[in-house]
Amino acid sequence: MKLSKYTLKNIVSDNIVVPNTTLFELPEKVLQFGTGVLLRALPDYFIDKANRQGLFNGRIVVVKSTTQGVTDAFEKQDSLYTVCVRGFQEGQTIEENIINSSISRVLSAADQWEQILECAHNQNMQVIISNTTEVGIQLVNEDIRRHPPVSFPGKLLAFLYERFQAFGGSELSGMVIIPTELISDNGKKLESITLELAHLNGLEEDFIEWLENHNHFCSSLVDRIVPGKPDASMLSSLEEELGYNDQLLIMSEVYRLWAIEGNEQVKNILSFSGADEGVIIAPDITIYKELKLRLLNGTHTLSCGLAFLAHLVSVKDAMDNETISSFMNDLMLNELAPAIPYEVSPAVAADFGTKVLDRFRNPKIKHLWINITVQYTSKIKMRIVPLLLSHYRQNKSAPELIALGFAGYLLFTRPVKKEGEKYWGLLEGQEYLIQDEFAASFMKRWNNFAPPELVKEVLSDIELWGENLFLLPGFYDSVLKKMNLLMNNGAIEVIETIQSKKVLV
Repeated sequence: MKLSKYTLKNIVSDNIVVPNTTLFELPEKVLQFGTGVLLRALPDYFIDKANRQGLFNGRIVVVKSTTQGVTDAFEKQDSLYTVCVRGFQEGQTIEENIINSSISRVLSAADQWEQILECAHNQNMQVIISNTTEVGIQLVNEDIRRHPPVSFPGKLLAFLYERFQAFGGSELSGMVIIPTELISDNGKKLESITLELAHLNGLEEDFIEWLENHNHFCSSLVDRIVPGKPDASMLSSLEEELGYNDQLLIMSEVYRLWAIEGNEQVKNILSFSGADEGVIIAPDITIYKELKLRLLNGTHTLSCGLAFLAHLVSVKDAMDNETISSFMNDLMLNELAPAIPYEVSPAVAADFGTKVLDRFRNPKIKHLWINITVQYTSKIKMRIVPLLLSHYRQNKSAPELIALGFAGYLLFTRPVKKEGEKYWGLLEGQEYLIQDEFAASFMKRWNNFAPPELVKEVLSDIELWGENLFLLPGFYDSVLKKMNLLMNNGAIEVIETIQSKKVLV
């Protein structure tokens, strides 16, 4: 039996939250750019929960912005999907299966742009959510009248301009816009790009005034480990337990946080926040952002290359390895936490870090390291470089574990082959996909430079990092030494040696 509106009546398990069919009649209130698992397991999870409690009473129109993949699964399942929540909370084992009915339909930007613009004429529309990865929020000088515009900010501006025209610039027609991309001050950055693009397109001053004064661009932070669709074996087991087939089923940990920067007006519009304590709306969310971005994401970023080179498939595998787990613990609590560029007490950082490490150990969540390496360079820039600079403001010596993680990053992003637009690395005879917008640049550098020159070239790239990292005292020597060690020895052996302060040549 396949999951759909018409098969819901046949699902009788007490272990599944099944939506009431009246929820399908709720009006569309949210436009969401992105079909990814994080959006479906966090914002959409909260909205679905609020709808079931009668608090928000609105559904989501999802825009599929990329050309990769298809929307067939959403169409076949009436946009229903299962969120399987697994983990621990306050010492209790949690296992929940929730059929999410928050999405009304999924539209392709490439093929259904007119239908997307029609949503701007819907007076019930209040909220825009996005997750277009870290590289999605960038200024592209383009004509927003193109169907569709290329960039996400271009699509967003085109939609807002359509709405402005549809409602004659009414104050009440403004939107609450919440990007969830993991970049600092994502709301402010998106607003700045959108305004600049409006000027570049020569849009009228009345629209720009409406855009600035009657729309709320809210910076936000999302925090939930969502590895996504389980492997074939686990999926088969879950479907047997549930009694139906679901091609959109995703796994998620119990912990959840969506911190949104906003005032009381924003809070009133985002009424779904009352359904779950995991939604926090406050004037300042910096502390949540810094703890999550630096300790959880930062540890992931500096560990993923090394763990992959050590042939560890998932974060749980790494936590089961004494050497890697010790490295991740020391990296997080002894180098990253003290360097957070925000006033955070050591006790608060330690408490948060300990909880993060417990989440990493969740046996029910298989978070693949290869997935964490996607857009590796951008993640290093956004998550690690500010910590590195902060470290040097406090210390004169190089941070050894950050340097080791950086060396692992350089080795992982060593393409040996290009097929079409895809770049592949090689680890002991096995190819792996490098999904990084700077892969072409790294391939050129690895082909043209020996390791000493390559490390200097990368660290000196001010355009890439915004800073000349080569000038940081001792950092070049530390990264080069560790990269050479990794090239000549196993990753586990190198990490173990550095952790124990032994000598390895």
